[in-house]
Amino acid sequence: MSEIVKTYFNAFNAGDTDGMLACLTDDVAHHVNEGQIREGKELFAKFCAHMSRCYRENLTDMVVFENGDRAAAEYIVNGTYLATDDGLPEARGQTYRLPAGSFFTLREGKIARVTTYYNLADWVRQVS
Repeated sequence: MSEIVKTYFNAFNAGDTDGMLACLTDDVAHHVNEGQIREGKELFAKFCAHMSRCYRENLTDMVVFENGDRAAAEYIVNGTYLATDDGLPEARGQTYRLPAGSFFTLREGKIARVTTYYNLADWVRQVS
């Protein structure tokens, strides 16, 4: 596994946003499921703060693939819905287990692109 991808996911599981940010290029492109592309560490940090307020998540069953400047990971998101997110069902501490995947572009030992996918309809069904 790419060391930078491993470090990124270890920081995610530890709730360490600064650790995640250290893995990213300054101009990182963050493509989120069902959302707009965010560019730069500042917007990535704001996204992480929002996510930490609304969700507590831990990733398990991870498999990472790497080929040159690209990497991909498949995993299970084990989460708790902590605070109601805009336009989504009301949060009442519901738990969920959701297959997901991320794709990365690597540049000069850092992550230059993060793209994450999951089935939003499945998540909504689990928390409704």
